[in-house]
Amino acid sequence: VELTGHQFWWDIVYVDGDERVRTANELHLPTDMPIDLHLTSIDVIHSVWIPEIHGKMDLIPGQTNTLEIQVDEPGIYQGRCAEFCGLSHALMQLTVIAHPPDEFDSWLEAEAAPADIDVDTGQLQTYANSCGPCHTIRGVFDDPIYEGDFGPDLTHLASRRQIGANILPNTREALGRWIIDPQGVKPGNRMPDVNLDAGALTDILDLLSQLDGQ
Repeated sequence: VELTGHQFWWDIVYVDGDERVRTANELHLPTDMPIDLHLTSIDVIHSVWIPEIHGKMDLIPGQTNTLEIQVDEPGIYQGRCAEFCGLSHALMQLTVIAHPPDEFDSWLEAEAAPADIDVDTGQLQTYANSCGPCHTIRGVFDDPIYEGDFGPDLTHLASRRQIGANILPNTREALGRWIIDPQGVKPGNRMPDVNLDAGALTDILDLLSQLDGQ
């Protein structure tokens, strides 16, 4: 599993041969199995720390560190960045969800699938203009210009427990707040103010609410 630190969120990629499954901020793992986390950073030095599972290890730009972990009991474990990395360092949280192996396989299969949503042209156009340059929803756009990788992959956003690197509940109200005022929620993060009016915000929220993937 590749774990990449950003200001201030976690990019997660599951690698199996040529297949790569990308998500963010929730690290799902099978129990009773050693897992290699390949750690790096896109901007500054971060450090991953999951106290109930393992000690700290740095994520360093231009370098890959490997951390082997194993979770013996299913459950939800809380992690965080343990190296000061900017204004919202304290808001860079990581949730680890450990599943029995069969349950993990089912989760990964669902996560690998493209989005299956029913949206109208207006919603797609609003998303493309506002979110597409930085985010991806796999299976929705044919044009790679709308498959940005600067921000988290949103393909199954609605299935995540929280948003904003796990500082807000994944509700429609919280997601709207995050989109409208990202700097107020998490100062110093790289998400710009997209200046959406009420109608455009409704279009975006209606689209994103369908991305459950499960």
